Amino acid sequence: MEVPCVRVPRAEGEATRRELAEADLIADDREITVENGWLYIPVVDPDRVAPGYDLVDRDAPERETQTTPADLLGFDPSYERLGDVVLLDEDDPERADRIARAIVESDLPVETVLNKASKVKGETRVRDWELLAGEGTETVHREYGFEYALDLADVYFSPRLATERHRVTEQVGEGERVFDMFAGVGPFAIPAAARGAEAVGADVNERAIEYLRENAERNGVTDRVTAIHGDVREVVTGASDGRRSSDDGEVTTDYEGWADRIVMNLPHSADEFLATAVSLAGEECVFHYYDIQHEDDPFGPGERAIRGAASEAGYEVEVETRHVVRSYAPHELNVCLDVRLTRPA
Repeated sequence: MEVPCVRVPRAEGEATRRELAEADLIADDREITVENGWLYIPVVDPDRVAPGYDLVDRDAPERETQTTPADLLGFDPSYERLGDVVLLDEDDPERADRIARAIVESDLPVETVLNKASKVKGETRVRDWELLAGEGTETVHREYGFEYALDLADVYFSPRLATERHRVTEQVGEGERVFDMFAGVGPFAIPAAARGAEAVGADVNERAIEYLRENAERNGVTDRVTAIHGDVREVVTGASDGRRSSDDGEVTTDYEGWADRIVMNLPHSADEFLATAVSLAGEECVFHYYDIQHEDDPFGPGERAIRGAASEAGYEVEVETRHVVRSYAPHELNVCLDVRLTRPA
């Protein structure tokens, strides 16, 4: 059976295998094969494989020693893995229970199975989960060499965006000042700090900020990560004395004109935060602006909003990349605009 594989010279095989394993991309139910000096590593989701890898379709034998959920069910169920937790999106309770039992009885290294019980809701962007197997909703997720502790009941985290996060953070240079306006548990801020940047992350979700601090320590970048709890429009703008307090009492630095790079991953309402983003921007600054729009004009609304906010502050605007992240819903796309703001000399 042909499956998507990463093709790599045999001499680079082990390093590539480790990178794919850290991103939870290796198809554990298929054998890695070698032919004519090339190693073929089967992957579970080709859309999440980072640019630069050579993807090919290739016959990969099933591993005879591993029992998969599909072996037990007679069909291939749809699910996501996040650390040692499997996530389902099943409307039929009986089908969900059957899949959960098969996952636990299979050779997958997981013990917890959750089924989505609501849509993402509220300003903290969390959802309800039904616990089908296991004992809780906390896990440690590994992604491109980094570890993120999180509790799915308290914070938002999508493993599907791993490749996109990697795409952005690979652009960060040593010595940069990076501000993540909706930081969550740190999947942008922590890799940026690991590349030598000074990273600041704000989030209205207090539990997310607690995990961001824990994850900065877990990944050895505590000295280069600052975590701020509160609505970024309130906790980093408007102070007249250069100091301000977040709603949990901690005093933070004035970041006006500070940032070289700003991540705005709140696609349904990022436009409401553009005035704050522009106030954070330095003389030259790159925005990574996420949006969800109709497929007929996925980039136009965001680009017009950015140009309007930036031009009022005297910036010149250059759109460097118009990038489709994924399909979000019928006829709707999740997109990212990489935009450079520059003050004329």
